Amino acid sequence: MNEGLQYRPKAPRYSLWFMVVVAVFITSLMSANIISVKLVGFLGLVLPAGVIIFPVSYIAGDLLTEVYGYSQARKVIWLGFFCNLLMVMAIYLGQIIPPVPFWDGQTAYERILGYAPRLLGASFAAYLVGEFLNAYVMAKMKIATRGRWLWTRTITSTLVGQGVDSFVFITLAFAGTMSTGVLLYAVVTQWLFKSAYEAAATPITYRAVGFLKGREGLDVYDHHTSFNPILIGRRTP
Repeated sequence: MNEGLQYRPKAPRYSLWFMVVVAVFITSLMSANIISVKLVGFLGLVLPAGVIIFPVSYIAGDLLTEVYGYSQARKVIWLGFFCNLLMVMAIYLGQIIPPVPFWDGQTAYERILGYAPRLLGASFAAYLVGEFLNAYVMAKMKIATRGRWLWTRTITSTLVGQGVDSFVFITLAFAGTMSTGVLLYAVVTQWLFKSAYEAAATPITYRAVGFLKGREGLDVYDHHTSFNPILIGRRTP
């Protein structure tokens, strides 16, 4: 070994604040998927409990695209997908492992944490389509508006992303089990609630964007970014 050589650790590629936003994004996503088994009543609407936290993942996604650019948001969207998949696999393995004879919580475990394959597939498909559309609209509108009117980008991207998310999930999960009218009502109520949630959080989003741009010294415009959702390894085509 050459004693004259010294090891110099590389500087971290991602900042602390980037990792904080990623952690909020993934935690919101996974928490929503767990608690959505409970139905709650709000203003006369019947909604899954996950709506109290799922829109936060869209707010975090807006921060990622606005500050760090679409290519970084794309990586985080896929990271969230695989983290969620790992969680589902762990829950399933925990379910099929035989419990000890004196433990009486198996039925409750399966009822609360068990995932029907159809609902699981619908959830994964809706997540990917909705999140990528949200990031795409956000990035394209930033270029079109030259970075002005942030509120138009956050609200429009949410209307598109959340709308498609709600439509894909409800349709794939429940088509054939309820009438078309009830299905459309469920889609519209979830879409409007989630969109109103993020619109109400616009002042918080403004503060977070300003804080992150100041701390990171970044304000990425995706002029030369490939918007292929599968392309992960590089920023330019």
